[in-house]
Amino acid sequence: MDVIQGIKTRRSVVKVKQDPIEREKVEALLELATHAPNHHLTEPWRFFVMEGEARKILSDAYQAVAIDNVGEDLTEETKELIAKTQVNKATRAPVVIAVVVSFRGQDDTERKEDRAATHAAIENMLLGAHAMGLGAIWRSGAPMYHPKMKEAFKLSDNEEMVGLVYLGYPDIIPVPKNRKPVSEVTTWL
Repeated sequence: MDVIQGIKTRRSVVKVKQDPIEREKVEALLELATHAPNHHLTEPWRFFVMEGEARKILSDAYQAVAIDNVGEDLTEETKELIAKTQVNKATRAPVVIAVVVSFRGQDDTERKEDRAATHAAIENMLLGAHAMGLGAIWRSGAPMYHPKMKEAFKLSDNEEMVGLVYLGYPDIIPVPKNRKPVSEVTTWL
């Protein structure tokens, strides 16, 4: 598949099989990620690959975030529901890659550039997964930025999680969605 076809046909795959993924494929995706553009070749990314029981780190982190968000009014029934839903989130794919940005300093502009480069690294992984016949989805949201998530992955004060990439062999092929015409989002000056 050529790169243009890959970009146009890549879709987020939300339902994947639990079949294991060959380690060589995961390593190849990580290699592709490191070829993302990054200002001054800072390479601001870090990756945490979780398979099998290692996904419990993520499940426990999701649970800690959810419990923290509920607060003191936590019943045993609520705890059980939280545990079940958070385990399901962490195990929805056989491989989960937590992607972290390691900021090179406190300068706001540099931090924005480091975050953007790390996002580009994730896109490289998604495109690579598509080319390899894997299904992938990039998940983010409030839990990524919660102190409990940071604690679970032992991130420094100068690091933050920017997303989770879930990988597996597709169980469904997503239907292509219509995109806005480029003319609606482009201004020629």
